Amino acid sequence: MHKVNELLQQMLSQGVYVVGVVDGSETNAFTAAWVMQVSFAPVLLAISINPEHHSYRLLKKGGVCSVNVLSQQQMLLAEHFGRSGLEDKMAQGTWTATVTGAPVLQESLAYFDCKVRHEVAAGDHQLVICEVIDARQLNAGSPMLYSDTGTMDNSAEFYE
Repeated sequence: MHKVNELLQQMLSQGVYVVGVVDGSETNAFTAAWVMQVSFAPVLLAISINPEHHSYRLLKKGGVCSVNVLSQQQMLLAEHFGRSGLEDKMAQGTWTATVTGAPVLQESLAYFDCKVRHEVAAGDHQLVICEVIDARQLNAGSPMLYSDTGTMDNSAEFYE
């Protein structure tokens, strides 16, 4: 299975995103590589998230999120928001609220402001289907690809 993981990471193109979530006054964010468009009308995105994570609970309760596109130069941000249990995770970066109230990372290339429509179980993750309410390009640059991150997420341990 290790070879399968290597091929997936190298051959399936996918970006790296920071997903911002909010429930009332509590905000959080997490790094996600499993985000994809699943519909044109309405515009829907699918976000894969571990249901054991704190961000999942905020996403379910708050019902909104932002998908922030990282640039190739933002590996430190990807690593930071990929960590669990940080005391003040949102102290990293400059954050503003979107139309829905979801936090947007101003240093990102672009963002998609989303409302949760529904979710589906997918193995050890949940696929959360979100409708895009608004989108903006914030900065110039090239998007980071999952293949650029190497073993940052320690996924190789699941296949050895």
